[in-house]
Amino acid sequence: MKAIMVMFDSLNRHFLPPYGCEWVHAPNFERLAGRSAIFDNCYVGSMPCMPARRELHTGRYNFLHRSWGPLEPFDDSMPALLHESGVYTHLVSDHYHYWEDGGATYHNRYTSWEGVRGQEGDFWKGQVREPEIPPHVGERSDRWWRHDWINRSYMAREEDQPQARTFALGLDFIETNHAQDDWFLHIETFDPHEPFFTQQVYKDLYPHGYKDPHFDWPPYRRVRETFEQVEHIRYEYAALVSMCDHYLGRVLDMMDALDMWDDTLLIVNTDHGFLLGEHDWWAKCVQPFYGEVAHPPLFIWDPRCGVAGERRQSLVQTVDLGPTLLEYFGVERPPDMQGAPLRETTASDRPVRQAGLFGLHGAHVNCTDGRYVYMRAPVNPDNEPLYEYTLMPTHIRSFFGVDELQDIQLAEPFSFTKGCRTMRVGARPWVNAHPFGTLLFDLANDPGQEHPIDDPAVEEMMIRHMVRLMQGNDAPPEQFERLGLTGWM
Repeated sequence: MKAIMVMFDSLNRHFLPPYGCEWVHAPNFERLAGRSAIFDNCYVGSMPCMPARRELHTGRYNFLHRSWGPLEPFDDSMPALLHESGVYTHLVSDHYHYWEDGGATYHNRYTSWEGVRGQEGDFWKGQVREPEIPPHVGERSDRWWRHDWINRSYMAREEDQPQARTFALGLDFIETNHAQDDWFLHIETFDPHEPFFTQQVYKDLYPHGYKDPHFDWPPYRRVRETFEQVEHIRYEYAALVSMCDHYLGRVLDMMDALDMWDDTLLIVNTDHGFLLGEHDWWAKCVQPFYGEVAHPPLFIWDPRCGVAGERRQSLVQTVDLGPTLLEYFGVERPPDMQGAPLRETTASDRPVRQAGLFGLHGAHVNCTDGRYVYMRAPVNPDNEPLYEYTLMPTHIRSFFGVDELQDIQLAEPFSFTKGCRTMRVGARPWVNAHPFGTLLFDLANDPGQEHPIDDPAVEEMMIRHMVRLMQGNDAPPEQFERLGLTGWM
C-alpha cells in the first residue's frame, strides 16, 4: 500500500471548479474530482499554518492550549508513528515556516525530507544592495517584503519557482519508489499563499486592463483598495491557482502512467482558505473565520472502496487526516488522537462527528454542526484570562522573550501530555475577537454568512456542542471563563 498527500496552502475552495467556480482555469482539479470523493463539509481546526500542521500530525485540536509553535515532546506524530511501524515517510516542501523556530520539529518526524527555499520573504539569497521594487499598492517596506523581491530575481523561469521545484522532487520520489510498497509521500507547496507570484503563462489566462501600481500581496486588514485593485488581485490569485492545478496534474499524470490507482491512497487538501475581498476583508486571522477561510476543499481517493466522482456531506476536519493515514496502513491510532479515520466516510458518507471546533488561539472559539456556525467571542475587552501551555516556547520566528518567561508557572498535566507538566505562560494573542462580538450563522439560508441570526434555541444547542467538545479536548478552565461559558459546564 502507498499513499500520497498533495497539500496546498491558503486554497480558497470558491476558486475551484468542483466547488462551483465557473471562471478559474483548473482542469486538473476537475479531473481529480472525477477520480475521488469530494468533501463538501470539510472544516479547519486550528489556525493558521503550523497549528494546522500540528493537527495533521497529532489528530487533535491545538488552538485551545497554545498558539503557533512546534510539535511538543509529548505529541503523537502521524508520520513518526508510520515510520516506527515500517512505513517509509517522505516530506517534500517549500513551506518555509517548517525551517523557522516555530515549526522546526515537524520535518524530522519523517523518515526523510527535502526542503525547497525561496517562498514569500524566506531569508534565502544573500544580497546586501537594495532590490529593485516597482511602485506598489500600500506602504509595505519590512524585511520580508524586501527579501521577497530578492528571491524573485532568482526565479525568472517557471522551473526555478519553489512550487515547480517541490513537485519535481515529489515526482522524483514517485518515479524512484513506485515499485516499492509501504510508503507515504507528503508533497506540500506554500502556493497559492500570498504573495501571488507566478509566470506570465498563467496570468494570460485572466486578461484584464489593470496596469499599475504593482499589487499581488494583500495586507491582513480590511479592504481599502479600489475596485480595480481588488479585481486585479483576485485574477493574480486565480493565476497562481492555475499554476497549482498544472502541477497537481503532473501527479495525476504519473499515477496514470505508472498504474498506481489500484494501491495508492491520494489526499488533496489545504490548511485553510483565504479572503480576497469577501466580507470586505483580506487574508485571515484578524477577522472572524468566515467560510472562505474555515471551509476548505478536500479530495480523497481510497483504492479500497474505489469511490470516484461522488460528493460527501459528512462533517470532517483536519484532525481526521492523520488518523485516516494511520488506519490505511494498519497502524493503531493512539488514544490521544481525537480525529477519526475517514475510510467509511469516503466509502459511504458515514458521519464521524456531530459538530467540530475551529479557531485561532485567543480569538473566537468557533463551532459548526455543518448547518450552523457559532462564533463565540470573549466576554471582556481585555480578552483575559488567556495562557500558552508549552514545553517548546517559541513564536513563529523567535523564542519567547525573556520578559514573557519571568512569571511562568508549571501547569498540572493535561490528559494528552502523558504525565508531563507544561509551562503556563501569559499569552500575547494575535487578535482580539471581542470587537466583532459573538456571531451565529445559518448556512442553509445564508451560505455566504452575510446575515447573523438571533435564535436563542439554536445558540443554546451550539453552546452545548462547544462546551462538550472543549471539555473533550481538555481545554484549560480559563478558556471557559474567557468566553463566559463557566455556567454551561
